[in-house]
Amino acid sequence: MRLLGATSVVLKVVLLFVFFFWDLSISSSVDNSTHRVFRSEQIQPIPNRINNELSNFENFEHLEAGIASLLGKFDIKGASVAVAKDGKLIYARGIGYANIEAEEPVEPKHLFRIASVSKLITATTVMKMAELGMLTIDDKVFGKDGILNDSVYLDYADKRIEKITVRHLLNHSGGWNSRFGDPMIRHHIISRDLKIDINDVKVPHIISHTLRQKLHFEPGSRTSYSNLGYAILGEIIEAVSGKNYEHYIREEILLPLGIQEMRIGRNYLWERFENEVKYYDLADSQRFQVQNNQVVPKAYGGNNIETLGAAGGWIASPAEILKLVVAIDSLNSAPSLLSPESIRIMTDPRLSGGHTIGWAGTDNNGNWWRTGSLAGTSALVMRQNDGISWAVLFNSSTYRGTNIPREITREMKTALNNMEQWPEHDLFYHFEPPPFLYPEIARLH
Repeated sequence: MRLLGATSVVLKVVLLFVFFFWDLSISSSVDNSTHRVFRSEQIQPIPNRINNELSNFENFEHLEAGIASLLGKFDIKGASVAVAKDGKLIYARGIGYANIEAEEPVEPKHLFRIASVSKLITATTVMKMAELGMLTIDDKVFGKDGILNDSVYLDYADKRIEKITVRHLLNHSGGWNSRFGDPMIRHHIISRDLKIDINDVKVPHIISHTLRQKLHFEPGSRTSYSNLGYAILGEIIEAVSGKNYEHYIREEILLPLGIQEMRIGRNYLWERFENEVKYYDLADSQRFQVQNNQVVPKAYGGNNIETLGAAGGWIASPAEILKLVVAIDSLNSAPSLLSPESIRIMTDPRLSGGHTIGWAGTDNNGNWWRTGSLAGTSALVMRQNDGISWAVLFNSSTYRGTNIPREITREMKTALNNMEQWPEHDLFYHFEPPPFLYPEIARLH
């Protein structure tokens, strides 16, 4: 019996070493331009391998209390928060409810719509494609010599459209303003003008419809925030890569970083992905009649999430958002996803052409931020100049939506500035042994 017991211990130790070197050998094959990706991450996504209990630290009580106070103040049902320091994920926790009717608490695994934070994903991809020589940011977009020279885009009303470059779309200087509304949410007008069903309106329809109208200003002469510009960038990514926009980004940008759960969301409540939160509108918000004559709140029919796509359609967890941010971040000790020059162009309006690229704004101290807002969701991502990055996502609309980023920033910075001790672990690389090694080493790991 003693011999059998000793054999069992030896077997466990051998299995543990097999697991370690198996994981290490896979990770060593990852390209040096990205972070190390363990094989175990490919088995189970980062947010699914962690839970609220792993972030039970006394030092974060003030942060949690601050976010909880915002939930109470603005009647927000749930939030998810993540903090990274020096490239490590040190905190990821849900506060409140992912689905209040089901009394389901928010966990790090839950996915939220991230609205215009999606633009950071799109812009990063375009800049990476430029580094790979697939395009340049000064390439022309429309006209016979443009990237989008399909016949559907050659019927335009304004000759100045031929001047639009990729850079103009990235920095919101393509020539459109919001004087007549946002084309990305005017599906009813486009369906009427093109005589197609509103549910059949796609991005090419929106672009071609807009091209038949005069530009509002000379491309590159000034900036005006444009969802349409980023929707066009999504079409450029497809045209240059020869792949579907979402598939290309997930395969070429996100998966090599170990990011598996980011994806384009869907429109209706019954289309929610596994682990996606439920979104909550204001009590008096407008309601819409959609397929099968169902009446739905604005969060589930007022905006076409799939059409917003490159401009505002992604869903994600804060943990995976920060995995992308620290990959972009030049302060991180690991190799950056983008070159220092690309990062400078994205974050310095003097280099980008008048507006930051991907990021909503930056300051002279080296802080970068990205906001996002749609019916039923708010998002804020911050990259600080001290090696700390954080992301906060909400699943509810508020009456003071425009003030939410300021309120979040105040609570987060107050809490983080008063931190006396930081966790040493890295939740990006917290994982359980893969299933085929259970149950032998589970207790040893």
